[in-house]
Amino acid sequence: MSDKIRRIGIIGGTGLGQALSHRTEGTVHDLDTPFGLPSGNIITTKLHSIPIAFLARHGAGHMLDPSTVPYRANIHALKQLGVTHIIASCACGSLVEEIAPRDLIIPDQVIDKTYKRQSSFFSGELAVHVDFAYPFCDKLRRLLLDAAEAVKAKVHGGGTYVCMEGPQFSTRAESLMHRSWGAQLIGMTCMPEAKLAREAEMCYALVALATDYDCWKPHAGDNDKHALMNDIINNVNVATDNAIELIGEAVKNAGALLEEDCEHHHALELGIFSDKSRIADPAWHRLELLLGKYLD
Repeated sequence: MSDKIRRIGIIGGTGLGQALSHRTEGTVHDLDTPFGLPSGNIITTKLHSIPIAFLARHGAGHMLDPSTVPYRANIHALKQLGVTHIIASCACGSLVEEIAPRDLIIPDQVIDKTYKRQSSFFSGELAVHVDFAYPFCDKLRRLLLDAAEAVKAKVHGGGTYVCMEGPQFSTRAESLMHRSWGAQLIGMTCMPEAKLAREAEMCYALVALATDYDCWKPHAGDNDKHALMNDIINNVNVATDNAIELIGEAVKNAGALLEEDCEHHHALELGIFSDKSRIADPAWHRLELLLGKYLD
């Protein structure tokens, strides 16, 4: 592989983003990208001697809702810093009895219901179609699942994540529909993040933090909304601590994985359908980091 430093990117979602923002020290990068500014500064440092780059998805103070997160800028900025593998986190609702609040899940499939977000780096520039049958990197998922043996949390080894637009939560009818699809999780942030990581030829895996049973299952505190919200916040806090422990354990053992080649590092090889000779200069400059090795 290249002598260039290769990093694991950690994208912190609800709970974990705020927690790691206060705990992570290192070099602060204030980057710009052809797709605008990322959610905030990115911190590069080492965790268990492994180079990492940390970004809080929702920005400082959690000011960005799921629909306004600058997903393209975030992924591009991480790639600028040499990130080749991304471990992302997100809070989500459970759609099945067996996944309880505070559990962690390493999903293996996604259903994308988002419709407001820019889901490709290449829209309006050229036609690029990447393989996305399996949206998460199996090698990175395996790293996380192997780490589960060393942490106290209950970790589920698979599941289908429905990504809805939000920012409102589901209606009960929608929640029951998602259950009927055979999905296990409902959240708002995995897409288009995972799609963009694939287009950027980066491995991507998700640690999902179950906070509640969505609204398909009546909560014990349904008649007291303040009590219900307190329960959810407590679940987020516990799941966040568990996720930090899991990710730390996975990163500790990631040295060999960082040096390995993966099929996702060549995701664009067969995906560029446009005539490369017709790519205009402005598009070339915007996309050079992503396409450069294919356009020599």
